[in-house]
Amino acid sequence: MWAGKVQSAPHILDMKKRSINWVLALVASLICITGHTADGKQAIKLFDGKDLKNWTQQKPGAWEAKDGVLGPSAKPGGYIWSKANYDNFELALDFKMSKRCNSGVFFRTDPKNAVQGGFEIQIFDSHGKAKVGKHDCGALYDALAPSSNPTKPAGEWNHMKLTINGASVKVVLNGKQIVVADLDQWTTGRKNPDGSRNKFRTALKDMPRTGSIGLQYHGHPVWFKNIVVKPL
Repeated sequence: MWAGKVQSAPHILDMKKRSINWVLALVASLICITGHTADGKQAIKLFDGKDLKNWTQQKPGAWEAKDGVLGPSAKPGGYIWSKANYDNFELALDFKMSKRCNSGVFFRTDPKNAVQGGFEIQIFDSHGKAKVGKHDCGALYDALAPSSNPTKPAGEWNHMKLTINGASVKVVLNGKQIVVADLDQWTTGRKNPDGSRNKFRTALKDMPRTGSIGLQYHGHPVWFKNIVVKPL
């Protein structure tokens, strides 16, 4: 007969709980170190707050990294493009606008043809507008208006998340989903599904589904930080 001490069931459960917590903490640490998420995809910091190594500027020196923020330099102008191309991905970023700001987040875009060769999610000083359209903040530019207007005032940070997957385009602004688009519904050039006109000579369903991610300076200062992309 074994005369050793028998551990109680609660004690065993407590040990198991501590073991599970330790494993979860280890996994979380590995994710932070490697950038890999649970599904094996790698989240990429397009802007780490320090330099522009992942970007190409249309106008050299027009953008700069300062105090952890990506923004216009003393001689601003043009676009800044990701060096890598992305097809299906999640993109999260924070942006801050100046008064009357007009800017945009571009995706699946040819940097040599930004107007016709890609897509834009509009950044615009739309705070307080009761009715928003296809050129207001969060819109799939010239194609689909946001369903609501959670845009913060100029000078405050907004958080935007894009989910681009096949024909699906989703935009969440400050925690509210404002765009759900199926690009396959745009079957005719220069025309939106609601019958209104747009600028695109090519039907959106036929546009390339890979390309650069870009940010635009369009005459008014705009700032970005915490730019992270996760391929899907």
